[in-house]
Amino acid sequence: MATRTVRLDEEAEKVLDEVRAATGLPISEAFKAGLRSLQHQLKNGEPARSSYDIFRELDLGPGGYAIGPSTDSRATVRNLLKKKRTR
Repeated sequence: MATRTVRLDEEAEKVLDEVRAATGLPISEAFKAGLRSLQHQLKNGEPARSSYDIFRELDLGPGGYAIGPSTDSRATVRNLLKKKRTR
């Protein structure tokens, strides 16, 4: 049996604590269950979704606090500076 050392960031530590609290599993069993779940997804052809794929599906709706499109931020800043100068 191999021994591995794994470093977890704060977010992963919190998730691990939540999983252990909810299931009562020791750390090694929680990791094994996660690996089995990922293996199951891969075997069943479930595609791995990237953050971009998930974000693309979100419908944030109209509105928000943006004053211009992110695709043309230079023009937005230029127009804001012009408005500020003419006040």
